[in-house]
Amino acid sequence: MNTLPLQNDPDSVRAEYGDRRRAAVAGMRIFLAVITMLFLLFLIAFIARSQSGDWRPLTDPAAPLSRPLLLWINTLVLGLGSLALQWARVAMRYGQRGESLIGFGLGGLCALGFIVGQLAAWWQLERWGYGVASTPSSSFFFLLTGLHGFHLLGGLLAWAVTLGGYWRGWALARLQLRVELCAIYWHYLLALWLLLFLALTSSPQTYRTIAALCGLG
Repeated sequence: MNTLPLQNDPDSVRAEYGDRRRAAVAGMRIFLAVITMLFLLFLIAFIARSQSGDWRPLTDPAAPLSRPLLLWINTLVLGLGSLALQWARVAMRYGQRGESLIGFGLGGLCALGFIVGQLAAWWQLERWGYGVASTPSSSFFFLLTGLHGFHLLGGLLAWAVTLGGYWRGWALARLQLRVELCAIYWHYLLALWLLLFLALTSSPQTYRTIAALCGLG
């Protein structure tokens, strides 16, 4: 049995990659389904809590999210990271290890930039007097963004291990699978963040409508 590392030939990678990919992607889907349920539960609690009389919306004219420019910038950075990971994913399919490395590296750097931007948003809220324990709305902001950031940090650990695989000369099939999984995870976290961003910056009227539709009002 040949145990030598695969060369950068897409045809030689395809058979080995296919079986591993099916099993790994199935496991990833289960993991993402669990994360989705977790965030849905928190979002339901968020909407229900927003119907209380002591709720101070973060989107009020005098509140920090009335013009969430920093969050828009962070969203753009995370979106660029997702595009970069997709570039790395496609390049790896064609055995272009060098181009894939560039995209993969940029994807991780964008994720780091997003986390730094989110920390800056936290500091901004603290500065406006909306600390983690000051109001229910700010508590949910820190909870939801912190939980999202925690999952992104977990993804960065996998990213760092895979980045090392580029330098250690992993077989192309192994590297392609890791890049594929990282790209899927980045795309998911981008979609999740867009949902959280929409929820956190919506108006009280939107919360009331959602609460009524869900029977939470």
